[in-house]
Amino acid sequence: MDDRTQATGPASLLSLVVMGLGPGGLDRVPPSALATLSDPSRRVILRTTEHPAARELARIRPVTGCDDLYLEGDDFESVYRAIASRVVEAARSQPVVYATPGSPLVGERAVAMIRSLAAREGMEVRVYPAESFLEAAIEALAIDPLDGGLTLLNAHRLPSPLSLRGPTLVAALDTAAGLADFCAHLTLAADDPEVAVLVDLGGPGQQVVRSRAAQVDPTLAGPRTSLYVDTGPTGLAGAVAVMDRLRAECPWDRRQTHHSLVKNLLEETYELAEVLAALPLDAGRQDAGASQPEPDWMAFEEVCEELGDVLLQVLFHAAIARESQIFDIEDVAEGLRQKLVRRHPHVFSDVAADTAEQVKANWEQIKRQEKPRPEDASLLDGVPRSMPALSRAAKIQRRAAQVGFDWSEIPPVVDKVAEELEELRASLSDRESADAELGDLLFATVNLARHLALDPETALRRAIARFGDRFRKMEGEGPLDGLTVDQLEERWERAKLEQ
Repeated sequence: MDDRTQATGPASLLSLVVMGLGPGGLDRVPPSALATLSDPSRRVILRTTEHPAARELARIRPVTGCDDLYLEGDDFESVYRAIASRVVEAARSQPVVYATPGSPLVGERAVAMIRSLAAREGMEVRVYPAESFLEAAIEALAIDPLDGGLTLLNAHRLPSPLSLRGPTLVAALDTAAGLADFCAHLTLAADDPEVAVLVDLGGPGQQVVRSRAAQVDPTLAGPRTSLYVDTGPTGLAGAVAVMDRLRAECPWDRRQTHHSLVKNLLEETYELAEVLAALPLDAGRQDAGASQPEPDWMAFEEVCEELGDVLLQVLFHAAIARESQIFDIEDVAEGLRQKLVRRHPHVFSDVAADTAEQVKANWEQIKRQEKPRPEDASLLDGVPRSMPALSRAAKIQRRAAQVGFDWSEIPPVVDKVAEELEELRASLSDRESADAELGDLLFATVNLARHLALDPETALRRAIARFGDRFRKMEGEGPLDGLTVDQLEERWERAKLEQ
């Protein structure tokens, strides 16, 4: 028997019946459901008495509310578990009707828990659908949910990132803070669109309050408040839509190819690397015990902007490929998702990896399994020659370390740097030899950076930035032309102290 079939008469005396009260008063509850709710042989448990039909029902018969559980629970999940336990426990000794506002099949997490708990105990449950707030909202707004694809969101579990894609209905805006926060997001992400706040749908006090998101009155929030907004796509979906339009209408964007965009991708990546270098070394670490400095909001704002510029390049290449029906941005994202899941079996499967080193080793092993090398291939194959020299040196060293060609401690690496420096000193009179020894010194220095878990490219960028700051401070004291070496050194030392 289908437990979702609409009742056509009073329900038989099953142990447990779940039904909805609709969005308004008892006048919107079907007669067959009302007969079951009025049956004196059944105990009626209401999720909440703060609902028009619930209040009317409480005036004509004894009911048990669960509002006390909301006051005792730490979060909604614990409240719903407590409700499920109360309902199933009562159904062990007598026939029970559990009634919810709206429909028990829309936005009722406790109903799913009740069904699961009852099934474990071999208890039969009959669930009767009812009119939900969704039908009342469609009626009040005079919209077709299929026209444009209505998205339904729960304010208690909003997706992250919150990216709108068109007509959207947000339910459960029961707190002033929650309503204000969501409207603030709309104001920033969608240029303050017009919204409709829906209050007490289906009841005599029903309101549909239309305004700009920035002007919404937070006191409209309540247990039966929802919000409707119909705006163009925002966030990532919005960026994809804009990119598609640019490819269709902008002469410059239309003429670009994968090859013509390579220089843009590299430039934007370098600009991102520059602003990232300004962040503290441990910014973003989530290791146990890692301390986080107070964020430099201006620095992070620059990072956000530069990340957007890099993302533009990704969207551009994906848009070009989509036009040839090769792949699109969803294929890129899905391929990445699958790769992340495959290469993190310690998170998504039963493989143990307690340290970052173990995670890295697993990653490399899985990568080799996915892309086996030909027998005659070198371990160093695949390291792009176009990479910055410092980064390429570090990557090559990491490849060699995979087979144990590496020092296990830092002191010998420091000794190697000193050794290469002495060899450079001895070769200064021979330009060709000096060139080779300087390269060896730089390579050894990159190796030291790797053993110190520092990125040599970032370290050099920071050094350049420090030098620039100090040199500008020297210039700030007056012209440098005509100063002696000692005078320049004095200014340098003062600049270091100020920095």
